[in-house]
Amino acid sequence: MPGRHFLFVPGPTNVPERVARAMVVPMEDHRSPKFPELTLPLFQDLKKIYKTKDGQVFLFPSSGTGAWESAFNNTLSPGDKVLMSRFGQFSHLWIDMAQRMGFDVQILEEEWGTGVKPEKIEEILRADKSHQIKAVTATHNETATGVASDIAAVRKAMDAAGHPALLFVDAVSSLGSLDFRQDEWGVDLAVSGSQKGLMLPAGLGVLGVSQKALAASKTATSKRCYFDFDDMIKANATGYFPYTPPLPLLYGLRESLKMIEDEGLENIFVRHSHLAGGVRAAVKAWGLTPCAKEPKWYSDTVTAIVVPPQFNAVQVISTAYSRYNLSLGAGLSQVAGKVFRIGHLGDLNELMVLGALAGAEMAMADVGIPVTLGSGVGAAQSFYRAAAPVKAEKAA
Repeated sequence: MPGRHFLFVPGPTNVPERVARAMVVPMEDHRSPKFPELTLPLFQDLKKIYKTKDGQVFLFPSSGTGAWESAFNNTLSPGDKVLMSRFGQFSHLWIDMAQRMGFDVQILEEEWGTGVKPEKIEEILRADKSHQIKAVTATHNETATGVASDIAAVRKAMDAAGHPALLFVDAVSSLGSLDFRQDEWGVDLAVSGSQKGLMLPAGLGVLGVSQKALAASKTATSKRCYFDFDDMIKANATGYFPYTPPLPLLYGLRESLKMIEDEGLENIFVRHSHLAGGVRAAVKAWGLTPCAKEPKWYSDTVTAIVVPPQFNAVQVISTAYSRYNLSLGAGLSQVAGKVFRIGHLGDLNELMVLGALAGAEMAMADVGIPVTLGSGVGAAQSFYRAAAPVKAEKAA
């Protein structure tokens, strides 16, 4: 099909041209004396994205799932008790991993379309007088349902309970797109990946680790090899890796971090909120609703849109792809066939989002969903014109 493909799944996101060009590099010796000139600044610049001064950032040749596994097996021991909230497919997959790795998982079941409930976490931690719970996990942005949770409130609840558990956070679809404050929020292990807000292909698992978590890794007894913190710490200290790193992705990361610095991290958060507002205005104009149950749960990186019960969202997605060259995200697990998802994160602007909304609108009309053509696009246009994003001041 002629013309550009419109990629509007919530990851992988669009790779900017300048990042794609930066990855076209000849292979080189990753043991050379010059190699640390590339890698050492990457570790420091990623700390700025995490908003941590005290922590350490690791880059694993993996997806975010690899960073999940690394967080678990470096800081916990077999049989350790972990408190985990489930309210979407990705929080479910994290729970599944913990169970398969031999941890004792206590699950907090939440309604899909909502998120982490800090008050429940506080109540359970207060009752855990002997501190059997070693970790609490929270998915910052549940991509399956378009729900963002309040991580600062989770930390406040843990502190109110006076509990020493580690705080694990999935920031795969939030880091670099939504405000994330590792030090301020007391996040011990913050998992992310390269293919979302960092605007790269998949292939880098990114993990922000606090000093508390590094200390825990010294006594944890889970087996690890490929994801071992100790191996990474020793090699990274001088700019190297314990195994062959993905060179093109590292060069791409250098360029994407330059793009983030050029725009300003706070401006990126404002832009994502602005783009999300236009999408939500379109959804309202279509007479539909987000999967997120209340505005407090709305994500600024992805919106899951509920189709009328007599329709199958898979038809909307397939029509958008085959007829309009538009990729929309599918509903997963409990919401399969009930929602389609529009990802609005990464390298995007208003006109790109309007194109996606136009395609989604036509696809819905094609399968018989009663939407008025132009209604959603017009509502988003009005929102964008009336609510031009305000530039935040760049951090010094």
